[in-house]
Amino acid sequence: MARVAFIGLGVMGFPMAGHLAAKGHVVTVYNRTQSRAEAWVARHGGRRAPSPAAAAEDAEFVFCCVGNDDDLRSVVLGEAGAFAGMARGTVLVDHTTASAQVARELHAEGRARGIGFVDAPVSGGQSGAENGVLTVMCGGEAEDYARVEPVIAAYARSCRLMGPAGAGQLTKMVNQICIAGLLQGLSEGLLFAERAGLDGKAVLEVISKGAAGSWQMDNRGGTMLEGRFDFGFAVDWMRKDLGICLDEADRNGTPLPVTALVDQFYKDVQAMGGGRWDTSSLIARLRRLA
Repeated sequence: MARVAFIGLGVMGFPMAGHLAAKGHVVTVYNRTQSRAEAWVARHGGRRAPSPAAAAEDAEFVFCCVGNDDDLRSVVLGEAGAFAGMARGTVLVDHTTASAQVARELHAEGRARGIGFVDAPVSGGQSGAENGVLTVMCGGEAEDYARVEPVIAAYARSCRLMGPAGAGQLTKMVNQICIAGLLQGLSEGLLFAERAGLDGKAVLEVISKGAAGSWQMDNRGGTMLEGRFDFGFAVDWMRKDLGICLDEADRNGTPLPVTALVDQFYKDVQAMGGGRWDTSSLIARLRRLA
């Protein structure tokens, strides 16, 4: 069992840190809103720290799961950041969905300090975090990854090293690009079924067994038909992720016409007041247009 710190106790980090404690790891937590850290300690034990640096003291591994590049820099760098409290030979694992550039930046800073850094964004949403079945895409040094993989296993169904620093974030971008187009297609198909007078649930039962089948169809198709959009990953977060994808595509010269279009559709959902709806809410936009 390891001594670990977990920084960021949002809808993903709170249960992920809980799985680490349940596996017997000694966990210290930090969250910007301290009441959230207090609630975690009350449920899982361990202790809370007043700063990322304090949480990282004596930790073999430090995990982060925060909002964006700037949030990540704020909890890792500076006098109160995690790096300031970490000893040489320890490893920081970042589960934030962020840019590949910030992953490379923090990897380089960590190496200068003798600290390992693994970018490790996750897929599986809130339910995946709560059930401990996330997919984790990692970038970094092979030796650092080999050390942290058994610890990550506390909340992961699948975990893989994809390449050097930044490769985890780039893989997560591929994930989000694929999901965006798929959800728009699913939304259009289900609305078409409704307008054609078909039984939507029956349609899903049939086509989910064929080439059109997907995780989104199996897990969100029925709730999309019912107009329920309170199942985890929010439109606001998806737009943040798609912005990262589109910025990276500008840098590497990849045309992403469908991704750019779906990003604008999510902007429309935000304008409808659906920023906190889950990503399957694209169908709500189509219903309003139809």
